[in-house]
Amino acid sequence: MIGRVIALAALGLALSGCASGTRPAADRAPPRSSIVVVPQVMAAQGLGGVIGSPAGALTRRFGAPRIDLAEGDARKLQFAGPSCVLDIFLYPLSAGAEPTATHVDARLRQGGAAVDQGACIRELETR
Repeated sequence: MIGRVIALAALGLALSGCASGTRPAADRAPPRSSIVVVPQVMAAQGLGGVIGSPAGALTRRFGAPRIDLAEGDARKLQFAGPSCVLDIFLYPLSAGAEPTATHVDARLRQGGAAVDQGACIRELETR
């Protein structure tokens, strides 16, 4: 009996959320904050012009990302080559600015050990 009451209460709460007129997260535009915490930008040396690039330039350069995640104003693009995976993290550098690449991580596809970011960038460009 108690289990049935709890289940009905949970169903009521779930349905009340549907009736409130809120749209699913997938339908909402990502929020643009007027408050920006400026991230530490990775040194661009040896990264072949990736740091400072917006998402459009990166997808033109490397093709469609394997993963494209957005959280608030931040974004992560992941590109994969035959032997390495490149994660590029994009953040806005000022309020309302387009996110640009501020940090890059590269690792082996098999085993996940860190690899030279520049070498992974070159691998992705030659595919």
